[in-house]
Amino acid sequence: MSSPTPIAAPPGPDGPPAQCCAPLATDGLSEREAAATAELFKALADPARVRIVNRLATSGRPVCVCDLVEPLGLTQPTVSFHMKKLVDAGLLRRERRGRWAYYSLDPAVVGRLADVLRLEADVLRLEEGGSDGSGAS
Repeated sequence: MSSPTPIAAPPGPDGPPAQCCAPLATDGLSEREAAATAELFKALADPARVRIVNRLATSGRPVCVCDLVEPLGLTQPTVSFHMKKLVDAGLLRRERRGRWAYYSLDPAVVGRLADVLRLEADVLRLEEGGSDGSGAS
């Protein structure tokens, strides 16, 4: 089984590339951290890829492209194109079984994605009028 390349921003003058992904609520997100995080969001910026991630997240097992074509309503080359984008982004693991490739979500990257999106309640609170964001006054 091949290991996916983690998403990383290009090396900068101040050191090696930033590994994906810094939480959005991080104080002082660096340019490299922002770039690495943006790459992850770019990989998920297509509805077909979001649906693929959803299918893999709910399958409970690695899935072959051939098993995604019909449910997604896409051609095999189109599904393969999207799978490559997700593998290149480091979101998926690819495992060769004979002439077929099976894909699954990379749990480490999914965990980092969850960390990126985890915002503390005080960050989400609206400051206007002390509202708690619930819409109730």
